[in-house]
Amino acid sequence: MLEFLTDWCKTRFSDPQAITLVFIIVGIGLALYFGSGLLAPLLVALVLAFLLEWPVAQMSRLGISRTMAASIVLVVFLGLMIILMFGLVPSIWRQGVSLVTDLPSMIDKGMLLVREFSADYPQFISAPQLDSMMEEIKKMLDTQHIIDLGKQILGYSASLLVLMVYAILVPLLVFFFLKDKDYLINGSKRFFPTNRGLARKVWFEMDQQIFNYIRGKVIEIVIVGVASYIFFAIMGLSYSALLGVLTGLSVLIPYVGATLVTLPIALVAFFQWGFSAEFGYLMLGYGIIQALDGNVLVPLLFSDAVDLHPVMIIAAVLVFGGLWGVWGVFFAIPLASLVKAVINAWPNNQQQQRVSFDSE
Repeated sequence: MLEFLTDWCKTRFSDPQAITLVFIIVGIGLALYFGSGLLAPLLVALVLAFLLEWPVAQMSRLGISRTMAASIVLVVFLGLMIILMFGLVPSIWRQGVSLVTDLPSMIDKGMLLVREFSADYPQFISAPQLDSMMEEIKKMLDTQHIIDLGKQILGYSASLLVLMVYAILVPLLVFFFLKDKDYLINGSKRFFPTNRGLARKVWFEMDQQIFNYIRGKVIEIVIVGVASYIFFAIMGLSYSALLGVLTGLSVLIPYVGATLVTLPIALVAFFQWGFSAEFGYLMLGYGIIQALDGNVLVPLLFSDAVDLHPVMIIAAVLVFGGLWGVWGVFFAIPLASLVKAVINAWPNNQQQQRVSFDSE
């Protein structure tokens, strides 16, 4: 066993560039894991700067100075975000409050249907099971429990101080990242080993893939969310804006997100219309949107960015989501692609022997 491990280590770690790549990946991973909370504004600014780099680069090719290009792109981006915040967020908030207010009556209507089902089919659900279910629901609907749950979900991160830090610090960081990109990259190279050819190869392979994935995911969120909202509004579904946003955000979690968001949509439609033609039309239209997303939109947006088996994608969502929460879910596929790129680029004895033979 010891000999096998020794041979494996010699095979995989005999190249100094491979050791450098390991140190870089482990160092960045440890910094993100232990310092993600402290470095959150910096990480958010890096992601935004990465997304906004393309229009800045295009404007620079047209002869516009990088400082001016970064200023224009950042102002346009902030303007769009302000319009979104003041135009969409208040409506979503009102519908969320309305949904929480209507939730007890919806639960009562649902429990009435369950009681009727229990009376007709006692072999499936008995009276003691129904009573136990009602006790659990009453606990969930307790006001203090809802408040505590809300605090846990928010994680106290929505405080005024944190919002002010993000509102002021993040745009400044994004501006300097865009304006001084070359200077910052050249300055950071001194902290990395010189024999980083393998790491450079992996980065060149991942750079465009990551950009294509993030850009495609943002476009997918917008298209699916807007299309769902328009359809829900045409159908007259309650909480259409809230459910449309949830449907758009559900694409962040491949395969799982669509399943999770289907339940509240079906419940709201059922409590609004019951088992009627409107309920059937709504679920049919929602299914068509999901089918078009999975079979048309995703292949168009991610044909060159994602080449992973569905099992690997779900595993990446679970692993990286558990490590870094929402950000881990959002970047699960790029991180899984990075792991795949590292494995593909990793040198072995056969490659090293071929290189040595060719040099001779």
